[in-house]
Amino acid sequence: MALDPAEIPGHFGCLRTLTLLLFRALWEFEEQHLRHVEKDVLIPKIMREKARERCFEQVQDFTKCCKDSGVLMVVKCRKENSALKECLIAHYNDPAFYEECKMEYLKEREEFRKTGIPTKKRLQKLPTSM
Repeated sequence: MALDPAEIPGHFGCLRTLTLLLFRALWEFEEQHLRHVEKDVLIPKIMREKARERCFEQVQDFTKCCKDSGVLMVVKCRKENSALKECLIAHYNDPAFYEECKMEYLKEREEFRKTGIPTKKRLQKLPTSM
């Protein structure tokens, strides 16, 4: 015996609406929720890359010192190494910088979920001749 949709009481419509709202809330929570590997590996990787870019001058100074000093770099490049570490640690300990990198990661993850194409492949140039 099948039910005619016209015979279904009005509260089933409310139940359907509540169910949809619950699923939407869960989806939005999932979109902002970070797995362990995202928090501890992927976002810190973005932080390291961006911090190196922002500490470009210190990276250059340390690299030049190491190339010029050869085997004695451990002793001769202490000042440059300290300046580089200080700059990087300042970025790593900055909550605003973490949030910036987290939002960048979430944007990349969302784009991957839409397209199925990783960021690296999306950014690569397409061949001009086919």
